[in-house]
Amino acid sequence: MPQNKKEIQSFLGFSGYYRQHIKDFASIARPIYKLCDKDTVFEMTVDRVKAFESLREALTTAPLLLMPDFKLPFKFYIDESGDGLGAALQQVHIINDKPVERPICFISRQIKPTEARYGASQMECLCLVWALEKLNYFLEGCVFEVIKDCTAVKSLLNMKTPNRHMLRWQIAIQEYRGNMTIVHKDGNIHKNADGLSRWPLPNDIDNPAYVPEEVSPQISIEGISATDLNTTFFEEARNSYTQYKNCRILCQLHKKNCKENSLIHALDELWKKSYDEQRFHLLDECHDSPFSRHLSEDRTREKVKSCIWWPMWQKDVAEYCKTCDRCQKAKKSSGKRLGNIIKIQEPSRLWEIVHMNWVTGLPPGGDRSYTSFLVILDRFSKTQIFLPCHKDNAARDTALLIWNRVASWTGIFTNIISDRDSKFTSALWTSFHQLFGTKLSFSTAYHPQTDGLAERMIQALEDMVRRFCAYGLEIKDCDGFTHDLCTLFPALELA
Repeated sequence: MPQNKKEIQSFLGFSGYYRQHIKDFASIARPIYKLCDKDTVFEMTVDRVKAFESLREALTTAPLLLMPDFKLPFKFYIDESGDGLGAALQQVHIINDKPVERPICFISRQIKPTEARYGASQMECLCLVWALEKLNYFLEGCVFEVIKDCTAVKSLLNMKTPNRHMLRWQIAIQEYRGNMTIVHKDGNIHKNADGLSRWPLPNDIDNPAYVPEEVSPQISIEGISATDLNTTFFEEARNSYTQYKNCRILCQLHKKNCKENSLIHALDELWKKSYDEQRFHLLDECHDSPFSRHLSEDRTREKVKSCIWWPMWQKDVAEYCKTCDRCQKAKKSSGKRLGNIIKIQEPSRLWEIVHMNWVTGLPPGGDRSYTSFLVILDRFSKTQIFLPCHKDNAARDTALLIWNRVASWTGIFTNIISDRDSKFTSALWTSFHQLFGTKLSFSTAYHPQTDGLAERMIQALEDMVRRFCAYGLEIKDCDGFTHDLCTLFPALELA
């Protein structure tokens, strides 16, 4: 409640900023405006208190306050005065086909004794940091404008030699820099945040931050009802399970350890328990019976789940469905038919049929920092050739590498077996081998076993390289010569 004319004027300035959104603002605020006359003695009469409460209610409830739309940008008004800090979060909504700026929430607080010693620039920056921390749940991840009547806040973002306060504040607002825009607004039209900062409410006994609601010691609950079950119910529940040994043990433990007539402890979901001697019969009923129709594993699992339970029951259901004899014999495969398995024709001479594959991801080695190598394997003699190269070699580079380094002493290949690497399926590579009459045989996608001979050779080669280079990319032999990965290849070809 205002205590003097200055506080009344501050309140009227703040509420007048939103007068266009408050119905009958002038008639409601007339008793308070009369109190601001120079010759009028300050006295909060009944009609003035009623007017003040009506305006405060209108400022803090709908339809003035709106729910935020996080898809739209926010407008964040902040201001400070010698007494406190204030901020108003607002947003432009389309109401009756017209853009209308409405508030979402207001915050304010008094300045602390240590903050009273801050300069004007520090106070403006403090107001921004405090308001961002206070309304973080609204502004995080959203686009918004910070509207101030002072340009000191802009310098906070670009200050090169900040003091310890400014440095902490710079770090605090870093997460908002990508979404935040600072706009200057003249002070005489910046009345919403200005009014909040000039009339901050203290947090004391008369104005607590939170007023707990009175809780009635007697309250009726209509949605919950409880009934104490008689002894007959428990006896019938126990007797229905006495034919099973494990259930009898549970009932004895219940009598010894559980409170009498306690529904939770007495039942303990006994109706869901099933044991070893009954599992096969239960699975047979849920999968093999005419009512279950040998349905899929998922359908069987749903049926079991609805009526019974035992430890690791899902694993048992999966195993039972996979090993069902009738399902294995009668179910029709819904996938594509497998292709005919054709054995690779064995060669009759050296270098007639070769396998090619790539090994990539190696540490740089050699004078040109090679990171990959091409494996060429003769199917007849199992002779292998390792050619260092780069991962980004094009099909032309690969063709020239084979022509200059291999074909000159092995002759032209009759058939090349490889995977579907882009270098082997390119038009240039295909045209190059069509010129010499070489047949290209590609493995089926995701079936590396087609090129199994080369895959196995690569596995053995990687194993050997790992033994040499496990403790460094360069090794020394017994004569003191230094070798890297590429200089090992000629020796490994003879291994």
